Amino acid sequence: MVMGYFLILFLISILLVGRLLWPFLSILILSYLLTSIFRPIYNLLNRKLPDFFASLLTCTLVVLLVFVPLVFFVFALAQEAQNLYEWGRGAGANLGLKLRAFQESPLFVRLQETAALLGFSLEPDNISRALAELARVVGLFLYNQASSWAANIMMFFFSFFLMILTIFFLLIEHDRLLNYILRLSPLPDDQKRRLFAKFDEITGAVLIGNGICALIQGVLGGIIFVVFSLGPPVLWGSIMAVLAFLPIFGIGLILVPAALLLGFKGGLAEAFIILALYGVITITIEYLLKPKLVGSRVKMHTLLVFLSIIGGLSAFGFLGIIYGPLIITAFLTLAEIYQSSYDRYVKNVNFH
Repeated sequence: MVMGYFLILFLISILLVGRLLWPFLSILILSYLLTSIFRPIYNLLNRKLPDFFASLLTCTLVVLLVFVPLVFFVFALAQEAQNLYEWGRGAGANLGLKLRAFQESPLFVRLQETAALLGFSLEPDNISRALAELARVVGLFLYNQASSWAANIMMFFFSFFLMILTIFFLLIEHDRLLNYILRLSPLPDDQKRRLFAKFDEITGAVLIGNGICALIQGVLGGIIFVVFSLGPPVLWGSIMAVLAFLPIFGIGLILVPAALLLGFKGGLAEAFIILALYGVITITIEYLLKPKLVGSRVKMHTLLVFLSIIGGLSAFGFLGIIYGPLIITAFLTLAEIYQSSYDRYVKNVNFH
């Protein structure tokens, strides 16, 4: 009776604490993930410096590597997204004229014939309207998002300050906090540590491995857009960096249509160069660099990775790139623990 009453009170207290911390959930999760990434640097500094100064220097490094570039990126993205929106509002007619000038090319004629077989018409006016509308919608969405961050600059600074403060104490109290959480859990010690180890592995794989590769592909994609004058490089480079997390498709969702657009406008040589660069980037990063950075830490089917990222983006927004794989990893790890430790027990209970 006493135990049941205590458990009810304990559960209520957990729910109340969760209600208090819910507005800061994203900040706390990102703080823990960044702490896991920068903890080796803290441990290195902590060999010669006290905890306070080692954590302070590590947080300074986080600010320089994460916060300062992020501020410049947000304002540049807002400006370029606004320009894309304005271009989309008035570019339909001009783009249609350019496309009609090349509609008699052999490539375009073959594409028209193929489209006719599939049951729809491939006309320059239709293409120009679709591209202009896509540019307008994408530009407006990104501009609203980036402008919202820029307009709420005080909240942005407050959130990042809270994140840095959390990282500062997590670096110092990481082991103590982890042991405290492990003591609260009724699971066996090996299962608890396996679960936390999986989270650390997926953090390293998603944020370090995939993150670095996505950043490289976004930068290279932005450079391609600058060289061939395809559009705002920061905007499209950012989109390609996000798409680079997706297996199978990746930055090809941007570069392939860009190459086709250049082909329609008569730049066949430039189109083939872009496709060749896309192939080189994909082979070099996806098949050579990424396996070395990620290794075998993420033992997840390609389709499951794809669905976890798409579902995460749909449910949580941009941070879904991180949350999606983490949720799937938690499920798979718990499923492994169940199969290895409880499946036989449940079958025996059901049998008897």
